Amino acid sequence: MDADTLKSKIIALLEDKKGGDITVIDMAEKSSITDYFVIATGKNTTHVKALAEELEEKLEPQGVFVKRKEGLADGRWGVLVYGDVIVHIFNADTRDYYCLERLWK
Repeated sequence: MDADTLKSKIIALLEDKKGGDITVIDMAEKSSITDYFVIATGKNTTHVKALAEELEEKLEPQGVFVKRKEGLADGRWGVLVYGDVIVHIFNADTRDYYCLERLWK
């Protein structure tokens, strides 16, 4: 699956599960490791974990598997690496603290 299609599927899944403030950063010209960052906010630690689980559960049957995931145990910030698309799911406080949008724009 190409990066644009994967990005769109991830956004739709996050929206369906009520992920908040979904932002996409085009990384193609900024980094050699990925084409897109998709950033979303969960309402609480349980929601952050649920958003990540939803992505894995819905993408695996389509042949898209997470290559690496980190940080989901405490539910403040999780990252799922799908190769050309890296998904960051934060709770609100952690997203404000790290502010990836400001760092990469």
